[in-house]
Amino acid sequence: MLASLPSNSALAYLLAKGHTSWIDMPLEAYVCQQFGLSNWPDYPIAAIAAQADGLTTGSDYWLRADPVHLMMQRDSMSLIEPIPQLIPKVDAQVLMAALNAHFEDDGLQFLMGRSGAWYCRLMQTPQISTTLPRVALNKNIYTFMPKGEAASEWLSIINQVQMLWFEHKVNVARQSEGQYEVNSVWFSGGGVLPAKQVIPQAPELILSNQVFYQGLAAWAGVSCKAVPLQLSEVLHCQAAKVHVQLDNQFLADDGWFKALVQAMRANKISLLTLNIGFYEKTQVVQVKPLDVFKFWRKPQAVARYFND
Repeated sequence: MLASLPSNSALAYLLAKGHTSWIDMPLEAYVCQQFGLSNWPDYPIAAIAAQADGLTTGSDYWLRADPVHLMMQRDSMSLIEPIPQLIPKVDAQVLMAALNAHFEDDGLQFLMGRSGAWYCRLMQTPQISTTLPRVALNKNIYTFMPKGEAASEWLSIINQVQMLWFEHKVNVARQSEGQYEVNSVWFSGGGVLPAKQVIPQAPELILSNQVFYQGLAAWAGVSCKAVPLQLSEVLHCQAAKVHVQLDNQFLADDGWFKALVQAMRANKISLLTLNIGFYEKTQVVQVKPLDVFKFWRKPQAVARYFND
């Protein structure tokens, strides 16, 4: 979506003026690292999100269990967008009920949060590490399957999910409507909810409509609110350091980035840091007020800045 913005967009302007670096990890992982979370075996994204999503995490082990579509290529399977697949709640409940009935004796429980996100609760640590779905997107999924001592067991679980949902009535209906069938589950972000701790580098306020960031704020003891419609509401808050997590509804046009440019020119922001997730990497762009006056840095189409 962002990559399609032209050279005269405000985002292109900020990318041209700022100081850019690349981080070799997806955005969620980079944010976890910034908050001092450990990635052994995974960053505990599922447990943090589940707690904010109306589920009681306790001391259990949690995985995200995104319902996905795996597309058959000539000699492999690839994971395609959207992740998760968009499923009406009634259909999601039917598919999840099938999983819970099948895996009841295996100690797996599939749950849906208030947001509609899917999770898998385990009573024991599964002895695997997983890959965040953005890393595997549009690639051969073979190298991104669960790894570790119990890898073969979890490959079997994934195969059972695929067989269970093959020609399931929900998928038959989706196919007849020209939609991708939901033919697998992508497990990621495993862990138990970590003990709360003080994060010195944490922002004073997180603005996000996403449960993971809401859970991260609760875990770190940081104030959290929904993303306002206008940047002016952010500029008027009392917090000196604010993390704003924009989702797709705010990225449909260039409006927020235009407002950021105006705020930088008016010296209302002392340092702007853009963390832009791009599949398995994150682009970090830092812009200071003086940078916006560097006329010799000419903007290019946004897609050019993602070709590192």
